[in-house]
Amino acid sequence: MSVLKAHDTAGGNAFWKIAGAGAAFQAGSAAVAPATIVASLVNHLTGSVYAVGAASAVLRLGWLAPQLIVGFLAQRARRRMPFYIAGAFGRVACLAFIAVLLAVAGALPAAWLGGAFLLLWTLYSFVSGIVAVPYNDIVGRSITSGARSRLLAWRFFGGGLLALGVAALAHHWLATQPVLNAHALIFALASALMVVSAISFVSAGEPPLPVADEEPARRFRAFLADGFKVMGTDRRFRLFLYTQWVGGATLMALPFYVVAAARMGLGVEDVGILLGAQTVGSLASNALWGHIGDRHGKLRLLQVVAVLRLAPPLGAFAILTLGDNGTALMLPAFAALFVVIGALVNGMTIGYLGYLMEVSPNHKRPAYSAYFNALASPAALLPLAGAAVADILSLEAVFVLAVLAAVVQLSLYGRLARWENG
Repeated sequence: MSVLKAHDTAGGNAFWKIAGAGAAFQAGSAAVAPATIVASLVNHLTGSVYAVGAASAVLRLGWLAPQLIVGFLAQRARRRMPFYIAGAFGRVACLAFIAVLLAVAGALPAAWLGGAFLLLWTLYSFVSGIVAVPYNDIVGRSITSGARSRLLAWRFFGGGLLALGVAALAHHWLATQPVLNAHALIFALASALMVVSAISFVSAGEPPLPVADEEPARRFRAFLADGFKVMGTDRRFRLFLYTQWVGGATLMALPFYVVAAARMGLGVEDVGILLGAQTVGSLASNALWGHIGDRHGKLRLLQVVAVLRLAPPLGAFAILTLGDNGTALMLPAFAALFVVIGALVNGMTIGYLGYLMEVSPNHKRPAYSAYFNALASPAALLPLAGAAVADILSLEAVFVLAVLAAVVQLSLYGRLARWENG
């Protein structure tokens, strides 16, 4: 199906409005990326690997935790857009508050400022989680299966172009402004981009709900019981969930690449360059991910991405064990690493969202999204486990564990493929 046909099937210009909303969101997310900007800020404020791990863990946990309640309410509601509006504009406000905090808090002790930032960051994460269920449902009803990977690829391509500008601004501010002022400007920019994203998505509208073949659960207890039933009877759903649990173990290393860069002599001003490198990797991979997902299936895309998951932790381990601290080669080496991370993160998101829409029945998509993400949420705490490993053992051990987890995930995708083909 061509993009134009997908556009027509979606009705009006919903395809491009949703893609544009996603692009603005991706650019805003790049401005507050947990692997670069936020990890560097928290490391600067606290110097604690646990705080760095917590900032990454709470972002994922906050995204997942509200979804059971939102899924229950959305499954019973006649319209899902109001839930999206609450989460989308709520996270805009949280980012704006963080920008104000960083702009006016120069006199605060770093520990107090670090605590206040983590508190607001946690609020941002949980408010953001309200968006996931209505987003998956509205996109799933608006865009046909054969066009969803390309929709997400356009989202990341447009977002990547915008994020290059974000990275350039971030690098300029970090190099010319005091650290807190620079980060205040970055968070203000992220808030503005999230406003654009929310307005664009809301303007796309919401298609009519499909006719359900059964009544949604009227009590939360019954809704939870249905979730455990799905877990017990739907093997495809269950295997996909297992891959996400193991995938969380590979992602526990994500916030520690910047910590590794700092150990090897890179400064705060280099974080903007690493963010730019990550954006380049994101841009370069979008067409490939969209093609694989729509032509060869979402599971094949997930398998290709699972192979790519091996590269960043292997690269980081090699740099830490073989590299010379503070040499001129360190910045190019970490930049190359972040190019791969950018491609990996995009592929993971496109594959994950696409396959979750595939395994979710059309009339029960809010419930399935809620069940899946709630059950996957324990894996969000693994960056804290990564912090403990880095503190007790070594930073290198974090990357070794990430490699082992990637191997296990690849094996689970093989089992899922055999189930689909059998």
